[in-house]
Amino acid sequence: MSLASPTPETIHWLLDSDPAIRWQVLRDITHAPTAQVAAERARIATQGWGAQLLSLQGEDGNWGGGAWVYKSWASTMETLVLLRELGLEPSSEAARRAIAQVKEKSNWGEYHGHAPFFDGESEPCINGRVLAIGAYFGEPNPKLAQRLLNEQLPDGGWNCDAPPSTHSSFNTTLCVLEGLWEYEQATGDAAVRAARLPGEEFLLARQLYKSLRTGEPITLDRKSDKDWRQLAFPTRWYYDILWALDYYRKTGAAPDPRSADAAALVASQQAADGRWRLEAHHAGAEHFQMEALGSPSRWITLRALRVLHWYAG
Repeated sequence: MSLASPTPETIHWLLDSDPAIRWQVLRDITHAPTAQVAAERARIATQGWGAQLLSLQGEDGNWGGGAWVYKSWASTMETLVLLRELGLEPSSEAARRAIAQVKEKSNWGEYHGHAPFFDGESEPCINGRVLAIGAYFGEPNPKLAQRLLNEQLPDGGWNCDAPPSTHSSFNTTLCVLEGLWEYEQATGDAAVRAARLPGEEFLLARQLYKSLRTGEPITLDRKSDKDWRQLAFPTRWYYDILWALDYYRKTGAAPDPRSADAAALVASQQAADGRWRLEAHHAGAEHFQMEALGSPSRWITLRALRVLHWYAG
């Protein structure tokens, strides 16, 4: 698989955007000096999407009416997931103020015994993301990490439908892997790493998007009606091949030959202008939409470029 370097026009287009995108382009694409990257990243708290999200936190410490709200991407959990993906600096005054409010006031409601937000609730797909949020923002939760380790299935992954299901799901496994990796970065916990590797193997054994039984592509997510080859951002909790590849890149793992087909699929979706389109948008209430469905996407282009350069070595 060959990949041309992004043109100056593509880089200019990527940089003509929100600070949340610019700082990642500077770090991962143009390899700008550390001080320049840090200065751009600091703007997330005061400008653009990051500042807008921070301004929407309620007096009860929540966004969107609670810790998690059905059919909404505006809840506290979903908002903090997005702020993590934007790259809000955890040590910034704005982040610390917001997280302190969540820690003091937000909980999972009566159904979950009013458990504090960073303790998580009952589903591993949610708890993996809560673990990632807490670890990233300086609130790593060992109790929640241990719960996820206890819920790992014999095939190496996780499933929100277990029990009764005895087989892992792609969606839940990747959500949990994100959480375990972030927790490992914060704590150095060797037990977490030992659990994370079989979860990674679960996905790699399936070439990131294929049935282990038949070897055929799994082209439709039955819960979202979205093709895993359609690229979205935000991904929410819905699996797709670019999110999976970006996870492996982020961990520093060497590219695995079993993910070659997935990487080639991402490369094949690059348009003649060097950009990628936003191919999927997950329906639900949200604070605002960052990019239009079907349009050239800076998020997808950034993520695809860095994944493919990592894969090509």
